[in-house]
Amino acid sequence: MKRRDFVKTTSLGAIGVPFVFQGVQMNTVLKKLFNYSKNAEDRVLVLIRLNGGNDGLNMVIPLDKYDNLVIQRENILIPQNDIIGLGTGYLGLHPSMGGMASMFDHGKLSILQNVGYEQQNRSHFKSMDIWTSGNIGGSTDTGWLGRYFDSYNPDYPVGYPNEDYPHPFAISMGYEVSTTCQGIVSNYSLAVQDPTNNADLGTNISNPENSYYGNHLAYIEGIINQSNVYGGHISDAVAAGNSLSTLYDETSALAVHLRNIAKMISGGLKTKVYILNMTGFDTHDGQVVQDDVANGVHAQLLKTLSDAVAAFQDDLALLGIEERVLGMTFSEFGRQIASNASFGTDHGDAAPMFVFGSCIDSAVHGDNPDIPDQIINQKGIDVQYDFRDVYASILHDWFQVAESEVQFLFEHQVNLIPIARSCNGPVGIEEDILVRQGTYCYPNPCSEFTTIVFTSQNEQVSLTLLDMNGRVIRNEFSKQLGINEHHVKIEVNDLRAGNYFYLIEKASGSVKGRFQKIGR
Repeated sequence: MKRRDFVKTTSLGAIGVPFVFQGVQMNTVLKKLFNYSKNAEDRVLVLIRLNGGNDGLNMVIPLDKYDNLVIQRENILIPQNDIIGLGTGYLGLHPSMGGMASMFDHGKLSILQNVGYEQQNRSHFKSMDIWTSGNIGGSTDTGWLGRYFDSYNPDYPVGYPNEDYPHPFAISMGYEVSTTCQGIVSNYSLAVQDPTNNADLGTNISNPENSYYGNHLAYIEGIINQSNVYGGHISDAVAAGNSLSTLYDETSALAVHLRNIAKMISGGLKTKVYILNMTGFDTHDGQVVQDDVANGVHAQLLKTLSDAVAAFQDDLALLGIEERVLGMTFSEFGRQIASNASFGTDHGDAAPMFVFGSCIDSAVHGDNPDIPDQIINQKGIDVQYDFRDVYASILHDWFQVAESEVQFLFEHQVNLIPIARSCNGPVGIEEDILVRQGTYCYPNPCSEFTTIVFTSQNEQVSLTLLDMNGRVIRNEFSKQLGINEHHVKIEVNDLRAGNYFYLIEKASGSVKGRFQKIGR
């Protein structure tokens, strides 16, 4: 049955949601996995939803606003000495987040401050519709990824899987598919609870031909057939894949799902997007233990998130595939600046997001939130970054989708944020943006030294090392150089693991590059 015929004879409201057959929730997936660049064809995106509205001020703590935080949320505020500093002097993490703090130190965790949208709707359901659809004033019937898939798959779901596209594009870990991947007719993700157990669902469906109900049943039968084929490929990938990290907590559903994702990726599954869900973040009361504010419901949630993500990143590194995977957390809103009398927090506005992986562009995006000593009742964090710009930047930077195509998916004027970067090393370096700008370095990543390559035109040249926040670490040299290409070796053994910039200032055109320090 053709998709256009099915649309004619059905209600979009009825078929735009997943259905359940023999107790298993199913959706078909797309034809073209992404209209992405050839350089990004093996890249994977992992989305982790923090369901309930995460208290960002209890997760990423602005140390330079601590005195005013005491005024606004004294009954739940973490003691300053317990906060894990991030080496910035102005920002720290909750003490239960040691795993993610270590990732930050090693250049594998980025923090986006104050993300949300203006005139925040503090309803869980409406706000999550907005976040998953990527629309504020428009329709929320389709997801931001679903719209993208629809634009390149006019005949979907007919004829898939096939030899060229045998695997599901997106997988929602658990029993429910994510509306992030909802298209006009179908959801482009497959719900998978246990990838090692994908039983054949059977297709014993009575199908009266040339009837309204027969057309419906033919569509359902096609989806069941697709699900059976996809399930077989998923099980094969898990069996062929591996997991090497010993850091996973077997009692954590999030950790188990992430371990299975590592197996699927390493086992050759070509799925591009994995979506996970954590519940419990609606902490109106009992967010902390009254006499021990570093512990409580929220502390345990943050520990579960941090430990699971750290184990996953460790696994990807051990498997040699970490440069293929980028992860991101999101929640429908943050919490209010002031705590309530029930040792909790109420629905707010903006909140921080995490981006993790070995190919992130910067350690911290944005400013610390404004925390005044006096606030209007129910005040939330002001928005600095529109969440839709984060989505657009992921498509543009990670999957290398053209900016014009990205803009088409969103109702507002997109402002791109440098979230992800190329992980190309010396091989294929001619394609790297740094070469086009006139400089690169090798080896990159590096442990003891790196060599910076640039040209000069008989002029004064200075070389400066910077951290990812633009602060000067040290001035390497400032001297007159002739007309030549230079290979300057610099020692980095004294630097902490992480990402760094180098700045070459010269009259003929200053250039800036980046490198990753590993080890130590």
